[in-house]
Amino acid sequence: MVNQLTVMKGHNVFYLLFSLIIVSCGQGKNGQATSRGQVATVEEFHERVARALPGDTIVLANGVWQDAELLFEANGTEEKPIVLSVEEKGKVSLEGKSNLRIAGNHLVVEGLVFKNGFTPTNEVISFRKDSETLANNCRLTETVIDRYNNPERHETDTWVAIYGKNNRVDHNHLAGKNTKGVTMIVRLNSKESQENNHLIDHNYFGHRPNLGSNGGETLRIGTSHYSMTNSKTLVESNYFDRCNGEHEIISNKSNQNTYKYNTFYECTGTLTMRHGNETLVDGNVFIGNNKPSTGGIRVINGQQTVINNYGIGLTGYRFRGAFVIMNGVPNSPINRYFQVEDAKVANNTFIDCDHVQLCAGSDAERSAVPINSIVADNIFYNEKKDDVFTVYDDISGIDFENNIISPNIKPIAEGFVKKALDLKKNEMGLLVPADESLKVGAKISDKIATKENTGVSWYSKADWSVPLSSGKTIQVEAGLNSLFDAAKNSEPGDILELTSEGPYNNTKAIAVTHPLTVKGATGTKPVVLFEKKSLFDIENGGALRLEGLRFDGENAPDDNGNSVISTSKYSMNQNYKLFVENCDFVNLDVNHSFDVIRVYKNTFADTVSVKNSHFEAVTGNVMAFDKETDDIGIYNVEYVILKNNSFKNIGGAALRLYRGGTDESTFGPFLEIDHSVFDNVGHDKRNKYDAAISLYGVQEIDIKNNIFKDSKAINMHLVVGEPIVKIRNNALSNSEKLKVTGDQKYSVENQWQLPPKFSGKGDYSLSDDSPLKGKATDGSDLGLKHN
Repeated sequence: MVNQLTVMKGHNVFYLLFSLIIVSCGQGKNGQATSRGQVATVEEFHERVARALPGDTIVLANGVWQDAELLFEANGTEEKPIVLSVEEKGKVSLEGKSNLRIAGNHLVVEGLVFKNGFTPTNEVISFRKDSETLANNCRLTETVIDRYNNPERHETDTWVAIYGKNNRVDHNHLAGKNTKGVTMIVRLNSKESQENNHLIDHNYFGHRPNLGSNGGETLRIGTSHYSMTNSKTLVESNYFDRCNGEHEIISNKSNQNTYKYNTFYECTGTLTMRHGNETLVDGNVFIGNNKPSTGGIRVINGQQTVINNYGIGLTGYRFRGAFVIMNGVPNSPINRYFQVEDAKVANNTFIDCDHVQLCAGSDAERSAVPINSIVADNIFYNEKKDDVFTVYDDISGIDFENNIISPNIKPIAEGFVKKALDLKKNEMGLLVPADESLKVGAKISDKIATKENTGVSWYSKADWSVPLSSGKTIQVEAGLNSLFDAAKNSEPGDILELTSEGPYNNTKAIAVTHPLTVKGATGTKPVVLFEKKSLFDIENGGALRLEGLRFDGENAPDDNGNSVISTSKYSMNQNYKLFVENCDFVNLDVNHSFDVIRVYKNTFADTVSVKNSHFEAVTGNVMAFDKETDDIGIYNVEYVILKNNSFKNIGGAALRLYRGGTDESTFGPFLEIDHSVFDNVGHDKRNKYDAAISLYGVQEIDIKNNIFKDSKAINMHLVVGEPIVKIRNNALSNSEKLKVTGDQKYSVENQWQLPPKFSGKGDYSLSDDSPLKGKATDGSDLGLKHN
């Protein structure tokens, strides 16, 4: 009796356990059990994956998964995929040196967040285990990669690499890639990944800052080596938000791909058919908001179709114009430019766009003009600009038919009709013709991507950057290291207001690790002294604004190589900004090579702006952006703006700006120098540039309304990219003339030689309304004012 009871109890326990398993697993088709198992460690994850069956779901527990390298290798079925998910979306993050490899069939990944780290390999998420084991019929959805960047700026990695066939990547959030490497790439380097029929849809590609070199694409399909291979990838309804890495936002490098209903918002660059044929670009929207270098579509190669696209407020020129058709290379090698042939460009609309470029890139190498192509039923409308079209070569191979242009635009051939259009805003706020019966121009689809219908709903798309001068104002009294202490205790965006004339002496260098403003109180110009080799060190994440201050180097160490402002000596994967307004920099002469601003390799500034400031007695350079010397198109700063400044007794150069190499994938640097005086600049024997201003490879130069007195020359070497160079209304007194080398065009207007007697004591600058007209003999009609 006892034995029978014991057996019955054991049977009941077994029955109870079996019932619990059935309840937790669920019932699949054909009666097969499925399970939903939660794991809390990498080891548990891999053990659970090893025994996963079709229909199973593996759940990552909430929390931070540090240094988690996950291999999701399994085989589901179309009816019952195997799913990798999370306990709660937004509460599971993979950090440190983490990554994910997907390999097998019919797998789904959802809900992951990668942040606060970088991949230990070349890819954060890879649709393969290795070159032999790929992912097919798999899906990556609702996954976030947020600023998951290698600390080395030019160390190449990819965030999402798609291999295999029939994979879908949708509703993901990819934002803040600051380092070299494509954000997302489709690889075709084996037959198993060709003719792939991938679908990339409804993803949010967030802000990608300017990289300052090649390798900053957001999406690339293929490579030049496989550019004649069919990919058949569909890229549909994705939102590209300020993707500014380089010229090519999307780089198409394979055959038979389709781009439909994508939105490009304030993106500097273009959707570029760089390699490959038979591309369809249909129904995309490009919104520039008149931001610099915003572009649209660039056509290269054969049998490309561009229909029903819409662009507005695009300002980019040359390769990044609103619409560009390029010249090709006769008998082009696979990595260069194939001739445009059999292109169809129809029913597109471009409103208030500055540049349509035809036969762009025409030169001795790229001499193959477009042939057998048609541009028909498009709208090119810009009432503020009559020279929208630029033709660089023979366009007889393009038939133009029934294209509407605004009445002010100069037509470039037959096939353009001048017509005034009444424009209205549609439900997206875009200007479209009020006459809906027009059979020309684009019809915007209701499938177009928006910021709201892309990405994930549970992760914020708000900007993470903090603007300068957006925080609280902190008053700082004069005292030893009081400025250092205030900066150390500040928060992003804060303003440090120096309340007295000082001096503010600093025995420690101030690390600028977030956006910070330092300014003098109204009516004062505080004196700031320092005893370290530099006063401000802009570190990763830092930005600096200086206003109404006087920086005196009299307490600096008696050592060479000092500076007032320095970037980090180590790689910075975040761009910085520097603004200087109404400041004096004096007595930087305790030893040789004392610079005002010193930068290092692998650092990049979006903008350096110096206005209404005075520099005197500097043994080194005021600023030298010249540390990227590998001559592969990398440089240190995008925009340099110098307005209404005076430079006196400067041993080195007032400015050195360098961009070496012949790569055409970047935009800048851009330079503007206006209403400034250069007095005894550049004569120190250690000035290796032998110039007051030394420019190499700068892409846009505007130097106007300046005086050069007892100074070395402006030296310019012009290379690559048809730089825009304007030297206007400058006056020389006992100074060297402009020196130009290179084979690019430039223009010089109204450069005067003032007589030696123009050497009055004191500092001079130009009044804001100085036209610098006529031939001055003493400076009286130059609009000079005494400071």
